[in-house]
Amino acid sequence: MILQIATIAYLFIAIGMTVLILMQRGSGAGARGFGGGGSASVFGASGSSNFLSKATKWMAIVFFILSLGMAMYVSRGGRPAVELDMGVMGSVPTAEQSVPAAGGDVPRAPEVPAAPVPEPAPEAGEDEVEPVEVPPVREDEPQPEGDPRG
Repeated sequence: MILQIATIAYLFIAIGMTVLILMQRGSGAGARGFGGGGSASVFGASGSSNFLSKATKWMAIVFFILSLGMAMYVSRGGRPAVELDMGVMGSVPTAEQSVPAAGGDVPRAPEVPAAPVPEPAPEAGEDEVEPVEVPPVREDEPQPEGDPRG
C-alpha cells in the first residue's frame, strides 16, 4: 500500500517538474514568442523566475528523496504492491532448482561419431594454368567499335 501511494506521488511530482521546467524562460527570454510575455503578468514583473526556480528546486528535492526512499524500501524486503501473474512461466523451475546436487548423477550427452574428413585438394602441378600477358592499350591507337573501353 505504501509503495502504491509513493508511486502515485512520484508520478505527479515528475509531471509537475516537467511542467515547471517547460514554463521557465530559457536563454532566449527576450524573444517574446509563444508564452514569452504572458507568464510575467501572472507572477508579477520579476516574480516568475524566482517562483518557478524555487518550485522546481523543491520538487526536485522531493523527487530525489522519494526515489531513494522507494529504493531503500524495496531493497530491505518491502514487497511490490502487485505480484505478477506469470501464467505458464510461473511453473518453470528456476536455475537454482534445476541444478543437480554436487555428488549426484549428472546425465551426459550421447557421443556423436566424428564426421569423415574429405581428402585434400591435389597439389598444383601439370594442371596449373599459366597466366597470359595482355599488352597495354595505348591512348593514340584507334579502338574497334563495340569495345567497352572506348
